[in-house]
Amino acid sequence: MSESGLDAAQAKMRDAGVDPIAIDVFSSYYTQIKEGRTGIIPEDSISPLTDPDRLDDVTVDDEVAADALDHTVIIKLNGGLGTSMGLDRAKSLLPVRNGKSFLDIIVGQVRAAREQHGARLPLLFMDSFNTRDDTLEALEQYPDVQVDGLPLDFLQNQEPKLRADDLTPVEFPTDPRLEWCPPGHGDLYTALLGSGILDQLLDKGYRYASVSNGDNLGATPDARIAGWFAATGAPYAAELCRRTVNDRKGGHLAVRKSDGHLVLRDTAQ
Repeated sequence: MSESGLDAAQAKMRDAGVDPIAIDVFSSYYTQIKEGRTGIIPEDSISPLTDPDRLDDVTVDDEVAADALDHTVIIKLNGGLGTSMGLDRAKSLLPVRNGKSFLDIIVGQVRAAREQHGARLPLLFMDSFNTRDDTLEALEQYPDVQVDGLPLDFLQNQEPKLRADDLTPVEFPTDPRLEWCPPGHGDLYTALLGSGILDQLLDKGYRYASVSNGDNLGATPDARIAGWFAATGAPYAAELCRRTVNDRKGGHLAVRKSDGHLVLRDTAQ
């Protein structure tokens, strides 16, 4: 492991036109690896979250709720391929009910919320270089989904794959695409800023974003949640549900013992 590995990775990203902010983020994590940091949250440093606010206890005026939803954008994280499900395309294109895909159902949910509350409610997909073309092609059958002149997607960044032995960028001369990987969901903030989408949304009056995975059909547009969140003034809130025996993947919220703050404890799958 050496500075030459980081230098080579940075140069490769610059040559590929990767946003400078994304290069800085990559460099920060590279340095953490070099320092031996793991990001692991030990079990004995946290305690369970046992008393979150319940949606059933929330009361929001209908007009307040509708106004908050009108200033909300729905963002679906759509960078992953459905390889574990036998797909070589975006996971959101997998048929799940009556021949409809995740994407088809998501579009229906957004349409229904717009009609019910009179909200603009843009739908944006954060695609990766692996999923963009197929996703945009599938969305062509829904010309009414696009609103306010906003695009239907924005592209998350890409990072060079690294060798495990010396952390230098890998090389696949026969297929250079295999030299790259998407950074994951945490790239949302960097991609929103670097793509210019954040400025476009703010300029058009949007203030809130509802973010969920492209294969999460339970995270439907909800005016009551939007109104509640707007009233809190909080920068972030997480919608939770009880885990079942089938929920083996994904993270969980916990209370950090050192300061009582909430933390999201998760790991890459």
